[in-house]
Amino acid sequence: MAPSLEPRDLPEEEVPPKRRSSARLRILGWYVALLGLSLIAALFLQRALLVREAVSEAEESLDQEVGELGQLAGGIDPETGEPFGGDVAAIFDTFFNRNVPLEGEGVVTFVGGEIYKTDVTGNLVAPLPEARRWADITEPERGDLSNADLGDIVYLAVPLVADGEPGGVFVVSILLESRFAVINDAMRLGALVFGTIFVLATAAAWVIAGRILRPLFDLRETAQSITETDLSRRIDVRGDDEIAELGRTFNSMLDRLDEAFAGQRRFIDDAGHELRTPITVIRGNLEVMSDDPADRARTITLVTRELDRMARIVNDLLDLAKAEQPDFIQVAPMDLADFILDVAKRSASLDERPWEVEAADPAVVVADQDRLDQAMMNLARNAAEHAPEGTTVHIGGRLTGSWLRLWVRDEGETIPVANRDRIFERFSRVDSARRRGEGAGLGLAIVAAIAEAHGGRVSVEEPREGGNVFTISIPSDPETSRT
Repeated sequence: MAPSLEPRDLPEEEVPPKRRSSARLRILGWYVALLGLSLIAALFLQRALLVREAVSEAEESLDQEVGELGQLAGGIDPETGEPFGGDVAAIFDTFFNRNVPLEGEGVVTFVGGEIYKTDVTGNLVAPLPEARRWADITEPERGDLSNADLGDIVYLAVPLVADGEPGGVFVVSILLESRFAVINDAMRLGALVFGTIFVLATAAAWVIAGRILRPLFDLRETAQSITETDLSRRIDVRGDDEIAELGRTFNSMLDRLDEAFAGQRRFIDDAGHELRTPITVIRGNLEVMSDDPADRARTITLVTRELDRMARIVNDLLDLAKAEQPDFIQVAPMDLADFILDVAKRSASLDERPWEVEAADPAVVVADQDRLDQAMMNLARNAAEHAPEGTTVHIGGRLTGSWLRLWVRDEGETIPVANRDRIFERFSRVDSARRRGEGAGLGLAIVAAIAEAHGGRVSVEEPREGGNVFTISIPSDPETSRT
């Protein structure tokens, strides 16, 4: 028995790909369906209205003919110059002599229960089986009938009374077929016009849908062209509708992705740039390390110091990377005076020099105390590394209006004005000749990131006493602090 081939045994390439639907086609499909149904409904509605109007006009014509007959019966017989009286036959003769029937209009008259006279169209109606009973009616009768040859017919039959006795019957009828033929011709012309409108509107809708959906096509092409190394493409957004807003949102997303990828690349570049030196030092010392215990101890001490340095660099880089996240700071009320005193106390452990509190306002502000502590300790460490030994470092905090100012002032060599902005960049070592520490040049960059995350800034100026004063200025208002 031959083995059966299950669907899972089919080669992957033989499975037909699922066709993707097109938004443009779907929109056009719904538009065409709605437009087509609307035009068809309009044609049927128009025909119904025209038929109703034609029937109404026919009934008005019937009433008009009966009215003219009534006026004639109350008038003078042109043959005798006397009133018609009860001479029904004379009334009918005069009516036929004067009447010019409309198209499809027929008149049948009865005298003594028999057909008296008819016109051309009435001659077609008189033989109908329904017409036999008209000779005996005693009350006016309005109605309609249908015949396979003549089509739909509306009629009005009126009996004429002579000397109190039935003298005759006047029947006027209208064949609606001719009027319906005019309506049908109008419908065919309307269908041609509507069909032309349908084709032109469909073509215009196809073009317009393409223009409206163009931002979506651009979005798809842009998304397909984006790679990890190229996020530069943007959608050309025009207008202010929902699709334009989608394009702006997509461009904003690309901006955020570009910024995030740039941060990742910057982190990798920074890490590679700064970690290369300690790795080289560690590797070089390990390669030349001998079996001598003293040499091994010296090498282990050096390697440990370099590893600690690498750990600080990585932690600083991670802090800078976190600074670009919205939850980098977590604000809460903090006591300014206690904060300044605590920073000064812990700064005194950095080196043997005087550490002085210049100001500590007794106020409660709203900020991220941990991040501000990190920033102030970085400024204190920077002062300890740059200011001459034995000089005093001053620490202060003051609330001025709605702004909180925190500062660290040293008595070291004044930083040149041209370098005051550059020192807050990553790996900046403007005055490396005076540096005693082994920092990576990330401390001040972290201070700047923390200040900006609070909605403020960090600056460095030369005080009147000389040296440098590093100032962190942030808003103390909670809502402002969160921006």
